[in-house]
Amino acid sequence: MNFAFTAEQLGFAAAVRDVLRDRCDPSDRLSCWKELAELGLFGALVPEESGGLGLSLTDLVPAIEETGRAAMPGPVVETLVAGPYAGVVGAPRVSLLVDGLALDADLADLIVDVAGPSIVSVRLEPRRAVDQGRQPFAATVVDELRVLEAPAADLVRKATVGVSAQLIGVARELLARSVAYAKARTQFGRPIGAFQAVKHQLADVAIAVEFAAPLVYRAALSADNAALSADRAAYSADGKDTGAPVGLSRPDRDVSAAKVAAGEAAALAARTALQVHGAIGYTAELDLRFWLARTWSLSAAYGTTAEHRTRFRQAVFGS
Repeated sequence: MNFAFTAEQLGFAAAVRDVLRDRCDPSDRLSCWKELAELGLFGALVPEESGGLGLSLTDLVPAIEETGRAAMPGPVVETLVAGPYAGVVGAPRVSLLVDGLALDADLADLIVDVAGPSIVSVRLEPRRAVDQGRQPFAATVVDELRVLEAPAADLVRKATVGVSAQLIGVARELLARSVAYAKARTQFGRPIGAFQAVKHQLADVAIAVEFAAPLVYRAALSADNAALSADRAAYSADGKDTGAPVGLSRPDRDVSAAKVAAGEAAALAARTALQVHGAIGYTAELDLRFWLARTWSLSAAYGTTAEHRTRFRQAVFGS
């Protein structure tokens, strides 16, 4: 069985990467939005008959990784996953309201309350943010404007896969920057990357990313299949145990596994990047801070690493 991405999937990701490389400014919260909308990214999951590209989440994983690699600000994942249900195609932005919090709600044209799910009007109160590219708001629903024909679980599941893919992109960029710095920075007349201690740290990050990425791809496939299937029970139609207890479906288990692995890989990449760069890694003069902050904000989005690890452990071991 071949799980490799197709030339079309990788080609779309390359087109997104080219736009982000030329235009993306991590300090500008609306950076690249118009250019990527013209490319069709934000309507990629919308059916073709509704003006979108009709792609699946699996098709988009490499492209979403690129938005993480570029530390692109704004509600990228939220617009992608809610767009098909809200009828959004083009430049409009969407924020998801989950447990009273909505990320980048001040930039959003629509806010979707996943508890409905429904499009709502809200009253916003900004919360302290460690990542200036992902601003959280406490949101109080003032009015319900339109109920959406979408399972809330699908929205949250796909958003979690999306931020997991972004975490992989963030980790890849942090690794690339750390390797480049280790080759350029010298100590005792040699590049610091020549020392075993540095080599081993960078190798550990590379391994963590390569192990986590396939789990994100698998989770995207499971999320797509779950959206197509009416059967989301923990047990198969013939009554055989699929390995997950009642209440947590196989797709949810895959999504939690992906969020844990991607979050841990990105966290390791961030710690290693700080250690390799030394004190300069903390300073505002180095752009590394954008990817460090994105690691922390994405790791906390749609369930922390610890919360998803607990869900996965309960699914596998029942406790």
